[in-house]
Amino acid sequence: MKGVLRAGIAGYGVVGKRRQEFVNRREDMQITAVCDRNLDNAGEFADGTKFYDNYNRLLEEKLDALFVCISNDMAADVTIAGLERGLHVFCEKPPGRDLDDIARVIACEKNHPELKLKYGFNHRYHHSVRDALSTLQSGELGKVINLRGVYGKSQIVTFGKQSDWRTNRDLAGGGILLDQGIHMVDLLRLFSGDFVEVKSFISNGFWNHNVEDNAYALLRTADGVIAMLHSSATQWRHRFSLEITLEKGTLILNGILSGTKSYGEETLTISRNIGDDRGNPHDEVISYKYDPSWEEEIEEFALATIYNTEIQNGSSLEALKTMSLVYKIYCADSDWKNKWNLSDGVRQNI
Repeated sequence: MKGVLRAGIAGYGVVGKRRQEFVNRREDMQITAVCDRNLDNAGEFADGTKFYDNYNRLLEEKLDALFVCISNDMAADVTIAGLERGLHVFCEKPPGRDLDDIARVIACEKNHPELKLKYGFNHRYHHSVRDALSTLQSGELGKVINLRGVYGKSQIVTFGKQSDWRTNRDLAGGGILLDQGIHMVDLLRLFSGDFVEVKSFISNGFWNHNVEDNAYALLRTADGVIAMLHSSATQWRHRFSLEITLEKGTLILNGILSGTKSYGEETLTISRNIGDDRGNPHDEVISYKYDPSWEEEIEEFALATIYNTEIQNGSSLEALKTMSLVYKIYCADSDWKNKWNLSDGVRQNI
């Protein structure tokens, strides 16, 4: 594909506008049209970008690629519509409300092998995560023994709203675990591989929405690596923390550079076990002042569409595996599973 890729955005909220900012910095891709149900009918912004009030009208535009930044209930349908229009698609996480949503997308994707589909698991592109993964893969600290991850914020709703679609199970599919904790679930898989055994407690006892405000999970891989996860919407001091214990040291990720700047400084602490240090090893602390994740994530998508290279992070298969683990966590709490009639398997044929 030559020339400038013409891209559209379905869902022109905070995330959609941020995607536009980084796409339009590129010389090989430009946002030419957007849609959002809060936009008034159709028209054109001052910069020449066309706008519409629904995605069907957006897809009538001459586009090469589509960014799906829409609510969970529509994510799979809009992704499928984009693929069926012959567009490369970048969809934000999660892939949909449940496993059947992502299964429907993958079934459609198989009919369009010439197209690229990528999901936005943005945290994999933070340099603290990439440096930690590089250190782990070097083998200098040995094999992973266990992991502990906490990711939490003070409420499910966002940007000061009293309520939004994230608190409605019919629209969201799940609460804090599916909305934010899915990033930590994805990172646990990245650093340890897939988990075969899951124990959990799921609760909505504080905010009393019909989606969870806390999820506590204990996970184990086939070769015995154990991970503990807490995904929370009652974390009054916003927190991101991932501690990876290895045979010869520890990798500690603290803080994450985000749009709200509320998770603190992003750091990677590398502790090396070099003898009888009485539990007080020498720490190497690396601080990160710039977040390149949005730019680098879009670059991978753009280059994959132009040069027909493979999606390295956020493929539909990886999205399915991470989504499957989220639902295994839900269903491991039998009370929660039965209350909402959940399934940790895929009903669709893919």
